Amino acid sequence: MPSLIDLMLEGRKVPQHSPWPRAMVDADLWKFAAGELARGRWSLLDQWAEPASVHMAIMDGLTAEIATVSLDCPDHNYPSVGLHHPPALRLERAINDLFGLTAEGLPDARPWLDHDCWGVGFPLGNRVYGLSKTSPYRFLPAEGDGLHQIAVGPVHAGIIEPGHFRFTASGETVVRLEQRLGYTHKGIEGLMMGADLERAAALAGRVSGDSTAAYAYAFSKAVEAALQLAVPDRAVWLRALVAELERLANHLGDIGAICNDASFTLMHAHCSVLRESVLRASHRAFGHRLLRDVIVPGGVSHDLDDEGTKIIRAMLGNIRLRFPALIELYDNTASLQDRTVDTGVLTPALAKQYAAGGYIGRASGRSFDARRTLAYPPYDSLRFEVPVLNEGDVNARVWIRVREVEQSLSLIDQILDRLLQGPLRAKVERLREPREGMAIVEGFRGDVLVWLRVQDGRIERCRLRDPSWFQWPLLEAVIENNIVADFPLCNKSFNCSYSGQDL
Repeated sequence: MPSLIDLMLEGRKVPQHSPWPRAMVDADLWKFAAGELARGRWSLLDQWAEPASVHMAIMDGLTAEIATVSLDCPDHNYPSVGLHHPPALRLERAINDLFGLTAEGLPDARPWLDHDCWGVGFPLGNRVYGLSKTSPYRFLPAEGDGLHQIAVGPVHAGIIEPGHFRFTASGETVVRLEQRLGYTHKGIEGLMMGADLERAAALAGRVSGDSTAAYAYAFSKAVEAALQLAVPDRAVWLRALVAELERLANHLGDIGAICNDASFTLMHAHCSVLRESVLRASHRAFGHRLLRDVIVPGGVSHDLDDEGTKIIRAMLGNIRLRFPALIELYDNTASLQDRTVDTGVLTPALAKQYAAGGYIGRASGRSFDARRTLAYPPYDSLRFEVPVLNEGDVNARVWIRVREVEQSLSLIDQILDRLLQGPLRAKVERLREPREGMAIVEGFRGDVLVWLRVQDGRIERCRLRDPSWFQWPLLEAVIENNIVADFPLCNKSFNCSYSGQDL
């Protein structure tokens, strides 16, 4: 079987694309790549479009080689990848909504992001037209005696983002769950077009609020790859510090919130206090609780002084003092274990098929972590473990978070110990010729991917892919044969981003 590099050699390689290759291919090579994805040899990293072409980023599961293949679509159609590889289904539905490019053979051609409220069709394509109302959205049927439907959302009881969940149940047992998302679509890909790098970086950091550092990190690295820009050493280490602070805060919050959905509010209260301590330390050290706009193309916008270092170290000491007792409480509370163990099981086969990232994949046997697998600086010189379990249930997803909290505490200590002095930001040059770059960084949910084309200091096209694109469909799978009351628990153990998936 040919490698990804072999596939690139068969296509027309695109110049000025870094750090991984991109090639123009014909329909046969496009179909071949789809077949390799379906056979499980390669993993789908993303699929996106431009007005007259489609792109697909793929990774070889054995070698971790990454490449992007592109196919021209002069007739506004292309062979469907989703026909052979289900993880591409929602991506291809979104491509049609935004660009009007049709995936031939797509098993599910319903709209995904388009809710008939834009006033135009295909807003990013070259066939924009006034849009008339279509027929109501058709949820998939389920057949059987005694089945009933439960509609939940899009407006929910808590202060959370909107999403609709349509349950088909037999008594209390869920037979099918179908999601409808897209309510938080913000048009970020359209806003990116023509934006200068400062504006575009700010937009990237606002895709998903709890991952603002991860998105800014990936966007900045993609710009730097395109422009062949070297980041100062101090900025490289400060970026990792910011990323680990974001990861630490979110994991602490999630552990407590999962327990709260199992009616164990004590854990929620104490984990919320620890999360708050991370947010306050982040604000004191970097000027923003969520670390927004700290990571920028070329480096960082905010330095860490001695007082900030002391505050972060004090916060780490407090978590190390209090966190072990909370985990012991979680592990020794039988009523809580009864809710989390063997609930919402994601099989390793599905995790592999969907290339599920983060705690979702690692709780189901998939060891991918961009910090280790792709080994970008400074993680290539730091000591840390990637925890992996195989049970795939809510309990396993809690324990992955627990172990990642421990690893982040260690990583932050190592970064502070090895933080170098020096400049914070390299000058970003405005190059007249178009350049393309891609980056993948590890956010707290999993791998965040950014691909972009930049010319003369402005973004021509930028794609930002949240790990939730490949995690939301798996939530539909794991809730089957569980009771309706366990959905909030399963949902929170996934904690997918509505905003990141809806863009």
